[in-house]
Amino acid sequence: MRETGKIRVFLLDDHEVVRRGVHELLSLEDDIEVVGEAGTAAEALARLPAAHPDVAVLDVRLPDGSGVEVCREIRALDERVRCLMLTSYADDEALFDAIVAGASGYVLKAIRGDALLTAVRDVAAGRSLLDPVATARVLERLRGGGPHPDERLARLSEQERRILDLIGEGLTNRQIGAELHLAEKTIKNYVSGLLAKLDMQRRSQAAAYVARVQAAGVQAAGGH
Repeated sequence: MRETGKIRVFLLDDHEVVRRGVHELLSLEDDIEVVGEAGTAAEALARLPAAHPDVAVLDVRLPDGSGVEVCREIRALDERVRCLMLTSYADDEALFDAIVAGASGYVLKAIRGDALLTAVRDVAAGRSLLDPVATARVLERLRGGGPHPDERLARLSEQERRILDLIGEGLTNRQIGAELHLAEKTIKNYVSGLLAKLDMQRRSQAAAYVARVQAAGVQAAGGH
């Protein structure tokens, strides 16, 4: 809704028939415009930023990765993009990952057409479609009640956790070095090590991850 007054939607699904069906469904609506589509995570990451969508409808399981990873990457670039995860399977782990990645909604492909249209409109308006009970369960895990993020965070040393927090604040290696009174090369080595421990390849992944974890756990963690 940035220029035309319409909700701009980007579609990502590796099944062409599904993608076409959703495209046609959305295109029939006066207030929705499909501005791009892709069949793989790589295509989506290449095309989506230039399309400037309000909502990205993302298939969770892709041949070259995950829609959750695409959500995380895109949200790290532009938090205005609302992500609606679309999947064939009800999967608690994928739901957990989607919430941590910043998704606004998670719906099954068995959803009725009118319900999908409502979901797109609700997400575009800034509302969350995530089930409150499931979200509460995920937040409990983020606060230490489950293994997924804390298991990875527990691998980090106190210094690595401090550096991870600073990455989440958007600081460069040089700025982190100045903050901690360490050489830039030393910080670079720390960053490489903590990315490996978190099973991540890119700094942007760590930044999006820590920002999300901190936001969700800030009260229980006493503001850490």
